[in-house]
Amino acid sequence: MESLLCRRRKNIAMVLIITLTWLGGTCGELEEQLFEVGKLKMFVDDLPDMPRLRGFHSVHGVLKPISLQIGMFYTKWKFHRDLPPTPVFAYGTSRSRATVPGPTIEAVYGVDTYVTWRNHLPSSHILPWDPTISPATPKTGGIPTVVHLHGGIHEPSSDGNADAWFTVGFRETGPKWTKTTAHYENKQQPGNMWYHDHAMGLTRVNLLAGLLGAYVLRHHAVESPLRLPTGDEFDRLLVVFDRSFRTDGSIYMNATGNNPSIHPQWQPEYFGDAIIVNGKAWPRLSVRRRKYRFRIINASNARFFRFFFSNGLDFVVVGSDSAYLSKPVKTQSILLSPSEIADVIVDFSKSRSRTAVLANDAPYPYPSGDPVNEENGKIMKFIINGESEADTCTIPKKLIDYPSADVSNAVLTRYIAMYEYVSDSDEPTHLYVNGLPYDAPVTETPKSGTTEVWEVINLTEDNHPLHIHLGLFKVVEQTALLAAGLEEFKECMTELNDAVKCQISKYARGKKTAVTAHERGWKNVFKMMPGHVTRLLVRFSYIHTNGSYPFDPTQEPGYVYHCHILDHEDNMMMRPLKVIE
Repeated sequence: MESLLCRRRKNIAMVLIITLTWLGGTCGELEEQLFEVGKLKMFVDDLPDMPRLRGFHSVHGVLKPISLQIGMFYTKWKFHRDLPPTPVFAYGTSRSRATVPGPTIEAVYGVDTYVTWRNHLPSSHILPWDPTISPATPKTGGIPTVVHLHGGIHEPSSDGNADAWFTVGFRETGPKWTKTTAHYENKQQPGNMWYHDHAMGLTRVNLLAGLLGAYVLRHHAVESPLRLPTGDEFDRLLVVFDRSFRTDGSIYMNATGNNPSIHPQWQPEYFGDAIIVNGKAWPRLSVRRRKYRFRIINASNARFFRFFFSNGLDFVVVGSDSAYLSKPVKTQSILLSPSEIADVIVDFSKSRSRTAVLANDAPYPYPSGDPVNEENGKIMKFIINGESEADTCTIPKKLIDYPSADVSNAVLTRYIAMYEYVSDSDEPTHLYVNGLPYDAPVTETPKSGTTEVWEVINLTEDNHPLHIHLGLFKVVEQTALLAAGLEEFKECMTELNDAVKCQISKYARGKKTAVTAHERGWKNVFKMMPGHVTRLLVRFSYIHTNGSYPFDPTQEPGYVYHCHILDHEDNMMMRPLKVIE
């Protein structure tokens, strides 16, 4: 029997033909519309270092908050020396300074950051969007936007709720919009975050257009003793994502849905042909024979990356998502789902070659999709110069130990089920968490300061990266659902949406998959394997102190949790999360 994935691939191919015909009238004309990225020469553009914005300043030696003004602008961006300038939406302090990714915001532990995000976007979008998946739709026109600081632990009104959107000049706002200036407390553990658009039903197109950027929270008293690589040259952000282009340089996104009679534009996943790092396709970076730190953010809509070096160099992982590990972990490959972050050290003095290509071999869709090709199998090149040099940086045996977490301390267990629904032609139409749309009444109401166990049941054929706002979690284990009786269990869950009544304990008895060593720390995103139950230990308090939040997490508009494949999130794979006292 033909699998759903095979049918999806065939349908995507058919839709591409339909879309190409829509764009150019005939397939021949369409081929001229789409840029063949294989014609672009790799490793010819230098890796950019994005502009940096400090959320603080010094007054007589004391760090004080400042208020940043960051806008969203329509501009043009050069993704490759041989591509025409690309129309984009970009973050920046002005239109002339707007970049893709946006400026890196640097924050310091204990010093608040205030950002007024301003929408300066045009009245119409540069990409096709689908009106049938309940997107934010202003009555007076304009492009709705709202910024979520991914990995940030802060008040609900600054979290970037999908219904807290606003248009140009705050002319029109969503039903859960609260205020113009976001307040980020910066009292959580030090680590890496990123900010991006989060508007209802438009997240995937707004990010694809360029609305994303990095945010680093430093805690010098805690981090300096580790003696990890520091400074602009040796501590670099790598923001990685994929894009396709037309011959005029514009971003290509399919304009026809996989079920056009249901959703005229929505597709289950977006995959681009070119791999972009810090705004350049397949860039290069000259490095010295010493240790470097790379904070790698997967900012793709749907693509997973399994990174490795062509010459066998190791990664030493020191952090995952927004938290340090307790000790470094050496590995030759790192699998990152959309929105996951890996904080790694690479020692180029150990390279026997003068170049090293950072490569990728993750199938798409992950895990059972197409194999990578020449273009999406390469990320960037490192040119390794000179002889090994004196290096005062170290990789300590221990990093940061946080208070212990144990399942026995959990106050309750929740079951979270992931569903995919299909049309008569077996093509995906929408996805739900717990069988409910986003606007159904809240069902997850954790108590502030407590720890819960979430048993996440993936009933689909896709790997879904689950992201929980506010709460951090540890992955305990992943257990396969028994193949025998799986369809019976799925039918029961579809009908009752109750894991206990459907006897989850009877079916969750298959092979257990151990959590990879470098993913055993605190995370805010993790990969839910298809046909598995993933046990998470979720904490709703600070992990470094177990202390309560300095803000009221029970206020409106609350938080959310969702799949971070943006095409899934936009089409209902998101649910509200309401913290209670």
